[in-house]
Amino acid sequence: MTALIELKGVEKHYGDYHALRGIDLEIRAGEFFSLLGPSGCGKTTLLRTIAGLEEVSSGSIRIDGRDMKGVAANHRPTNMVFQSYAVFPHLTVAENVGFGLRRDPRGKSEKARAVEEALDMVGLAGYGKRRAHALSGGQRQRVALARALILKPKVLLLDEPLSALDRLMREQMQLELIRLQRQVGITFILVTHDQEEALVMSDRIAVMFEGEIGQLADPETLYRRPATKRVAQFIGKMNFLPGALSADRREIDIAGLGRVATADLATSGEIDGAVSVGIRPETLAILFEGETAPRREVQGVVSEVVYYGDMTYYDVRVDGIDRPLTVSMKNLIGRPVLDVGAAARLAWDERALVLLPG
Repeated sequence: MTALIELKGVEKHYGDYHALRGIDLEIRAGEFFSLLGPSGCGKTTLLRTIAGLEEVSSGSIRIDGRDMKGVAANHRPTNMVFQSYAVFPHLTVAENVGFGLRRDPRGKSEKARAVEEALDMVGLAGYGKRRAHALSGGQRQRVALARALILKPKVLLLDEPLSALDRLMREQMQLELIRLQRQVGITFILVTHDQEEALVMSDRIAVMFEGEIGQLADPETLYRRPATKRVAQFIGKMNFLPGALSADRREIDIAGLGRVATADLATSGEIDGAVSVGIRPETLAILFEGETAPRREVQGVVSEVVYYGDMTYYDVRVDGIDRPLTVSMKNLIGRPVLDVGAAARLAWDERALVLLPG
């Protein structure tokens, strides 16, 4: 797939503060790309440099083969939806959506038709005459999307556009944005600190820490094969166990679990030096009466129980491990919820283990 956006050696300084550190990145035409990371990691700054709202201190940004140095935001083939939506409350929905067409040479009827098409695209057909202040949060978000898309940008930039919505509306809008991106076929770049949101919506994700990209990959690779403990901790929940490699590096002795072949473990590359082993809570399983482990089993004791309705999270203490292992179990019909202090047989599979540096 062709690279639509190319960043090479992008640096950004605010006085002594180093916001972006040598960012090299290619974003493909037509993909849903996410910049994910904690607050202050540089993801919004990076988005704003692509938009032209911030000048880079050094390095280059090219969009569709054109160097963006000195190109103002309103002359770039991008448009942005802000976290606040920036919907004008004194205007109607149609006036908000058509705001960017003020200098468009098309006639009044053509502009009105374009507004209606944009509103239909985001599921607001018939809302044109409604006052913007009378809209719900989800509807204002759709207006902001329609206003951005009516200008037919090559890249739509989304700066945490769902953060102000409640959970149910946020999940609904995630699916709407996926559908919309596929419908219009343009490149979407989303900034978010919500790991689940990024995993659900993205073709690829760049995980950022302190102005740098910690790992760039598709959602499944990020989740199953994180490159570092820091990425693993940020993407979902993970248990970490100390491990000792054999002299020939063909086997690893894992605290509490025993010895396994390193070839059976997932890894994102060469591991040199100290190592640890990660395992996700959902890849561990508590065995109930009559069940047998398909691969391996270890004995433990339940030290904490957190019930979520559809899921129960258990902390299970295992000999040889300083911290309890977190295990997530679906609450299936007939499956009891164990009490603190109950004995627990834990099933595990070496193929679910991830070998990590450090």
